[in-house]
Parts: sequence; structure tokens; C-alpha cells
Amino acid sequence: MLQLALIALPALLAQQGPSFRTELDAGRYLKVMAEAEQRLKQDPKDALAWAAKSQALSSLMRFSEARAAADHSVALNPGLADALLARGLARAGEAIKQRDLGSLRGALSAMDDLRAATEADPTLTSAWTSLGLAYEMLPGLLGGSTRKAQQCAERLRAVAPARGDLLQALILAEEDKWREAEPYFGRALAQAPQDPEVVGQWLDALDRRAAKKALGEVGKNARLQAEAQRLLPGVRTRARGVVAVSDAFLHAGQPETAWKVVQDHSGQVDAPSLLRLQLGKVAASGGVHRPEGLAALDQVLREPLEGGSSGYPGAWWRKGQILKALGRHDEARRAAQEALKIDPKHRGAKELLGSLSRD
Repeated sequence: MLQLALIALPALLAQQGPSFRTELDAGRYLKVMAEAEQRLKQDPKDALAWAAKSQALSSLMRFSEARAAADHSVALNPGLADALLARGLARAGEAIKQRDLGSLRGALSAMDDLRAATEADPTLTSAWTSLGLAYEMLPGLLGGSTRKAQQCAERLRAVAPARGDLLQALILAEEDKWREAEPYFGRALAQAPQDPEVVGQWLDALDRRAAKKALGEVGKNARLQAEAQRLLPGVRTRARGVVAVSDAFLHAGQPETAWKVVQDHSGQVDAPSLLRLQLGKVAASGGVHRPEGLAALDQVLREPLEGGSSGYPGAWWRKGQILKALGRHDEARRAAQEALKIDPKHRGAKELLGSLSRD
């Protein structure tokens, strides 16, 4: 969920070189990394390039590096909205990764940065989204507030109507108000049927608690399949959209369809590495095409990975799951250990390692 500007006029933005916000919003994190690095070679004091690099690193789940880059950016330009957003995202990522009481301070600091980013640039869409979700998800003692979250959605709607409606829908769904949330999802989809973020969040919400309570398991699965089929044409060239559709079929109990969707679009998308990662997920979770899924994951682990919600730890974990299912327990154990080297608190890898020790 990420990015736009108040301080700079369009002419000034054009002078800044690559449109980092547009590229980040589109999920082209490796491209942003390369362009930011190129600019930093020319000018190591380019605060915007440091901020873009940090946001790309956070999206790649490299939060320690992201925090260091964000700190550079803030030190160079303390009032730069992109720098404050970058530090807020890195701090939030670190807090989530820590998963202990010490992470509370990080969460509070992240909130401070996100608020400061929206104040520095009220048109920064990703800052409003991140701040609104933080308000909704954090308990009241840490500053959480549904009312404040909805205010963020209203401010975002004025800048990016589809994203504002999407945030409103996510807040209502989190409050178990599915019937109220659904029209906002519908409005967001009507305005942006080709936005993989909107499509992905809608399909994900259909598989969560509020929708399940309202529709029942059978109704939820039928709706997931219908919506995935309906929305696929609009996102067929966007890897994140194709992954979201594949996930919808997988969660609706249709792993073969989930696999076919990925295979059919592998040569058409903007980030094929994400589809290879998805093939591994479908093979591991759905129990289909395991040898092919294993080969896809091996390729993922050899090459740069364009983001993805699970990153390299998830790729190792999925590889371990498949290896276990194939009876290759020693290799599965090594794969789980590789995942834990990258993320020592990875829950899935820990559970896999525990199950292997019991076998």
C-alpha cells in the first residue's frame, strides 16, 4: 500500500529524475533500488534517493538496511515526507519482525513518523494508508483509534478516491462490519479495476473473518472463485494481481486452478519472480505439481526476488514443505534452517522444523 506530493510542483518533480513514487506504487522495487543506487553514486547526499531505496528495501523485507537508508535520508532532509514515510515503514517492519514487548517502542515511533509524513505532504497516499491501518490495528493504549483511521480514509479519498474507499473498506471489515464494508470495496474496484492493490485487498478480505461470518464457508468460497475469475483480465499483466487471483482460487479449495492461473500468465507479467514464488506456494499448500513447484523455488532462490509478502524466508519454508511431502526429510530440515537464518522468528519454518524432529 504505497505513494504523491505538496512541496514540489510538477515541474520540480520532473527535475528529480525517476518518478520513485510511481514506481514504488507499482511495486517495481528492484527497479527503484537500481535507480536510487545510480543517483546516489552521482550524489551521496540525495535524500530522496535514500528514501526511495529505504522504501524498496522495506518492501523486500530487508528492514535493518531500510532503517539505515531512511536514517540517512532524514538526516539529510528532516522535513522530507518521503524520508519520514520510509523511516516509519522501516520501524514498523522491525517492530513486526521482533514480535516482543520491545517492539512496542518501534510501533509508536513508526506512528510518529507516519503522522509527520502526512503533515509534511498531505498528498502522500501511502502514508495515509499506512497511518490509517496503524490506527485501526493498534490498541487504544498505543494510540489506536477507529475514528482516527476513518479520518485518514477521508483525507486519502480527497487525493486518491479508489485508495480512500479501499482504506475505508478495510477498516470496516476489521470491525466485522462486512455489509458496510462491501459497498466501499465495490466503489474502489469500479474506479480502479486494474489496480492490483485494490484487487488483492478485496480478494484477501473475502477470505477473512468478517466475510466468512457474513457469507459462510461455502458462500465465501463461491464468491472468491467468481470474483477471481471476473477480476483476472484487468490485472493479467501485473504480477501482484495474478498472485492475488491465484491465492483466491487456492483459498477457495481450487489448487489446480490456482496453479493454471500462474502458469498461463508467467510470460506476461511485470515481475515473473513473484509468479515463480507463487508456484512454490501453490505446490506446498495445495499439494499439486510438487516437483515443478520445487524447481520454481530453486530458481527464486538463485535470482533477485521482486518483493513478495514472504520473501526469501518464505521461499525456503515452502521448499522445505515440499521436500517433506516428497519424503526428503534431511533436505527439508536444511531448508527450514535456511529460512530461520534469514528470519529467526519465522513461525512456519519453526513449525516445519519441529514436525521434522518428531518424525
